[in-house]
Amino acid sequence: MQLEIAVQDVPGARLAAQYGADRIELCCALQMGGLTPSAGLLNSVHQAHPELPIHVLIRPRPGDYVYDADTVELMKAEIAACRDGGATGVVIGALTAAGAIDTDVTQALITAAHGLHITFHRAIDHLDDASAIAAVALLADLGVNRILSSGGASRAGDGIQRLAAMHDAAQGRLSIMAGGGVDITDFPTFFALGITNVHLSAKRVIDHSQGEQHTSAALAEDASYYATDENLVSLAASTVGALG
Repeated sequence: MQLEIAVQDVPGARLAAQYGADRIELCCALQMGGLTPSAGLLNSVHQAHPELPIHVLIRPRPGDYVYDADTVELMKAEIAACRDGGATGVVIGALTAAGAIDTDVTQALITAAHGLHITFHRAIDHLDDASAIAAVALLADLGVNRILSSGGASRAGDGIQRLAAMHDAAQGRLSIMAGGGVDITDFPTFFALGITNVHLSAKRVIDHSQGEQHTSAALAEDASYYATDENLVSLAASTVGALG
């Protein structure tokens, strides 16, 4: 079984490497579901851990996955920067306004990646069951190597049936990776179904109190942020190791 940890800084990458994660998904703004990290962050992580496979999330803004031409050009430029900056893969996804896989945009992004490993992210979880299962073969045809999905559920442990159907539909042409509200106790269930890739952010909330707030501006700001939790990374890694 392979373990992917979503991280947004060098300390998170360090923990992933320390406990033997197979790769990281590098992003920023996990509190928004993850956005494209800066070139500086990619460089810092790559320099700190050059041996660690880095798959970079390409998501230029929060919200839906319907992208106009200008945004697609930005995403292509970000992919090129990732390729030059030491990334080994990119994590992409695009939908049409009608709620289907945007094959044109997806193909354009894959072409821009020039051989980097391609993961199609949880945009697929916005499709209904039949469409998501049918999309597996379509994405394989386009050159996607892996699909990250919760099975359409708020937590992947509740999306088991759809994940299993997607795994069967893949017929070995690409891998299905369970991610989204993943509970480590679900790992054995995923593994038994043949889903041998898991993804989690293994995060905890940091909230540094700055004492009494004296202005309305300070009161309006959320001082909390996410950080990688060493205990969760360690437990995830040991659970994966026990499954083989």
